[in-house]
Amino acid sequence: MSTATHRLHDEIAATLARWEEEEARVRARLAAPGVAQPEQLMHLTGLQMFEAIGSGELPSVPIGATMDFWPIELEFGRTVFQGRPSARFLNPMGTIHGGWIATLLDTCVGCAIHTTLPAGKGYTTAELKVSYVRALTPKVPLVRAEGRIINAGRQVGFAEGRVVGPDGKLYAHATTTCVVLNPAG
Repeated sequence: MSTATHRLHDEIAATLARWEEEEARVRARLAAPGVAQPEQLMHLTGLQMFEAIGSGELPSVPIGATMDFWPIELEFGRTVFQGRPSARFLNPMGTIHGGWIATLLDTCVGCAIHTTLPAGKGYTTAELKVSYVRALTPKVPLVRAEGRIINAGRQVGFAEGRVVGPDGKLYAHATTTCVVLNPAG
């Protein structure tokens, strides 16, 4: 193996170790999965809600536990979620099902928009477009999905996201349009 190849393998291993460590820190703080009550959320901005989930004050989100992905970084207009593309998400062809990737992308782009919302507002996905760049298999132990807002308005938000492996390879990317919802009543 050449020196350059050795260096690349070392860089990938270091990234993977860092990602594992960051996930362990996040998961140690999270509460059990559940659904927060509306009265717990109504006074929180979108970003404050995610901060409360991240600190364990509010329950973690059930879809993350079900699909084995976790919030790693959440800031105004940007989110990073990390997932494990394990064999339980395989399609009949032996690759990770596109629905798992789409769900991970829908989460990171929708939550990027959600971080920009004022207290009492919600959102729903109106459109999600996913482009799959290459097959993802369980040989890739972790992937990260980063979502960033393109524009966040009072009625509609737009965001984009990318799923990459620890080697920097792009597996899929997406754009979304989300509709901002007013509280019921």
